[in-house]
Amino acid sequence: MYSASTSVSAPPRSPYPPVVDPAVRRRPAVVRRGPAGAPHPLSGRIDLTGPQGSQLRTAVAAVQRICPEFTPVQLLRRGGRTALLIGTSGRAPAVAKCLLDQSPAWAERFRQEIAAYRTFVRHRPPVRVPRLIAADPDSCVLVLERMPGRVVSPQRHPSQAPTRADVRAALAAYSRVNLWRPPAGTFDAPVDYAARIGRYHELGLLTDRDLGDLHKLLHGLAHTHGQFCHGDALLSNVLLSPAGPCLVDWEHAGWYLPGYDLAVLWSVLGDDPAARRQISQRAQAAGPDARDAFLVNLMLVLTREIRTYETAVQRTMRAPGPPAPGAAEAGEEQRLLLRRLHDDCGMARREVRAAVGTR
Repeated sequence: MYSASTSVSAPPRSPYPPVVDPAVRRRPAVVRRGPAGAPHPLSGRIDLTGPQGSQLRTAVAAVQRICPEFTPVQLLRRGGRTALLIGTSGRAPAVAKCLLDQSPAWAERFRQEIAAYRTFVRHRPPVRVPRLIAADPDSCVLVLERMPGRVVSPQRHPSQAPTRADVRAALAAYSRVNLWRPPAGTFDAPVDYAARIGRYHELGLLTDRDLGDLHKLLHGLAHTHGQFCHGDALLSNVLLSPAGPCLVDWEHAGWYLPGYDLAVLWSVLGDDPAARRQISQRAQAAGPDARDAFLVNLMLVLTREIRTYETAVQRTMRAPGPPAPGAAEAGEEQRLLLRRLHDDCGMARREVRAAVGTR
């Protein structure tokens, strides 16, 4: 069940590109504290020039308002919506996460992540998580302990299958989270399944038959107890160290139909049929209801991924002017991934129809 489709993965991709000029990176950073009450001097390893530099200066100022002892050292990652700064809080290594896109939807998601880390202060989950240092829901700033370890894969969809031991460690960590039952009222249900199925159908991403089949499975799962899930069970959210795996990025945590984390992991392991087989076996081990819940989750996760990458491909094709260096390779990589996702969705669709036939 859920065998892997024919591999159409792109050539190996490099991890996140460096955000610091190599000439600057070779110089040791010297950070001196100013007098009490004065803002910390910024490290030379953070580029604060241009419009993007202005955003980073604003982000650093917001961090130091809630955590005056935070000293920025390096920009670890900058996406379209968030920036991740490495630094120290006192003598302890720390990471500051700042929201750059202050649109209501993203601000609400950021506040959910802050709420999750505040919950973990009182109710520890069964896996290692970064310790909360400071947070401000209004300015959408979060300062956390910097955990040691390496990321299982920096890519959302790894172009090369991680080692079996790494996948096993990630799967075990997410499975422990799924067995945890935090106190009532501490987490919500992030997904309205019926509404999301309807929206994907309206967008043309699900057929009429998909709509009917998924509603039939949902009807059969009406009395199924929810399962606590991380909500974004990617390999990039797992840090491995000798002390064990640590999970980060909890903005999607909450109560889902059973198997949501397994569905996310299955969707991103397209080049690892052995891991997919292990995940699908675990998903159906608890009986028909668990199998059906996993299938509903899998259809929604794959449909979301298809929508995301279709949008990315269209944006690349419509980009004005000559393509940037590497844009053609990135566009081809996205198209290959999109083809694989469509194959996976067709496979999941067939399993959904078979499950409906056994109801």
